[in-house]
Amino acid sequence: MGRAFEYRKARKLKRWGNMAKTFTKIGREIAIAVKSSGPDPVANPRLRVLMQNAKAANMPKENVERAIKRATSKDQEDYKEVVYEGYGPYGIAVIVETATDNPTRTVANVRSYFNKNNGSLGTSGSVDYMFDHKCSFKVVTKEGMDPEELELELIDYGVQEVFVEDDNTMIYGEFEGFGPIQKYLEENGFEILNAEFERIPHDTKTLTEEQQADIEKLLAKFEDDEDVTNVFHNMA
Repeated sequence: MGRAFEYRKARKLKRWGNMAKTFTKIGREIAIAVKSSGPDPVANPRLRVLMQNAKAANMPKENVERAIKRATSKDQEDYKEVVYEGYGPYGIAVIVETATDNPTRTVANVRSYFNKNNGSLGTSGSVDYMFDHKCSFKVVTKEGMDPEELELELIDYGVQEVFVEDDNTMIYGEFEGFGPIQKYLEENGFEILNAEFERIPHDTKTLTEEQQADIEKLLAKFEDDEDVTNVFHNMA
C-alpha cells in the first residue's frame, strides 16, 4: 500500500463535526461550480459529483436544488476559493482551504487563529511544497473487480493508487486528472459515492500527546469557521 492508503488510515475523519457545517460547505462548493460551468449537471461534471457528495452526506435533495437555484440568481454572493498556508506550534505545516465572499474577513480570522495558538500565517508557497495535491474518488466495488488491474488501466489517466476500503474502492490520482478519471468511472458504470481533492503530506511529524492537543485546538478553530472548507497538516 502507498502513501494515500496510510494517510487515509491515520487521518481522523472528524473534520465536519456537524451536519449544518457539512451542508454549508457543500452548498458553497455547488455555488462555485454553478457560477463556473452552469446549473445543468449533465453539462457540468463538477456539479454532478458534488450532487453525489451531497447525497452521501445525507443532504436533503431540496437543499441541493435550492443551492443550485440560488447560485443562478443575481443575489448569490460570489464565493472565491482562497488557500492559506502557515505553521502551527512545533513546526507543524498547515494548509487552510476556504470558500469566501469576503477574503478580508477570512484572512483576518485565519491570521488570528494562527497567532492566538502560537502559530504564524505564511506566504503563498511557504508550506505547499510539503504536500502533494491529489484527487480522490470513493466508488462501489464491482463484483470480481481486481484493484491492481483497475490501477493499471487508470495509470494513463493520472491514477497512482487504488485500494479497497470496507466494501468500497478508493482511487487516488493527480490533481489535474480529476476530470478524466471522473469521465472514465462514469462511462464504465462505476457508482461514485464521493469525490474530493486532498493534500497528502510528504512526511509527518510525531508529537507528544500534549503537543498534539495544542495542534488540535488550532485545527478546531479553523474547522469551526464557516469560511473554511478543508484543513490539512503534517502531524502524524
